[in-house]
Amino acid sequence: MKVQCLNSSSIKTRNIIKTTFAELLNEKKQIDKITVTELVKRANLTRSTFYTHYNNIYEVAQDYKFQTLDLLFNDNIKLYSKADIETYLQNIFKYLKDNEKTYKLLLSANESLLFLEKLKEIANEKIYDVLKYDCTNKYLQLDISFFMNGIMLELLEYFRNESNYSLDELLENIIKWFKKIFN
Repeated sequence: MKVQCLNSSSIKTRNIIKTTFAELLNEKKQIDKITVTELVKRANLTRSTFYTHYNNIYEVAQDYKFQTLDLLFNDNIKLYSKADIETYLQNIFKYLKDNEKTYKLLLSANESLLFLEKLKEIANEKIYDVLKYDCTNKYLQLDISFFMNGIMLELLEYFRNESNYSLDELLENIIKWFKKIFN
């Protein structure tokens, strides 16, 4: 990303670009079908404004990905116990709920599967790092993988409007499953 110092104007412009990108991604379903020309036209920006902030469309998608990964899986968030994992899951779902509209747009596209795979990979590592000292289960990594795969599939269905459950219901059941599997 080009702009190094993000003032309030730069942040606002980036948010406009990312929101417009998410709308176009929802319509087109593939990143490679989105052009800078149509993005700036819809966002009512100039091409030079876009290129001040991003080199290309793929960098906008990458910005979304890194922003989310930074917020959800920040290394400053320390997990020490199973109770910390429950709080951590609640915080992730609060973030997803607060940004629900954007994720419904972003996760409707095929490229979202790579994003969810990265989310799952990081969550697997964080959960394993907490549970490995407290568990004699030789299949712990496999159990965590099954658990996280289920969560990611449910989230994908939810954000693609294919689920019968709300985010709150999903979180409630995820915490219930977590306690059953890992206690």
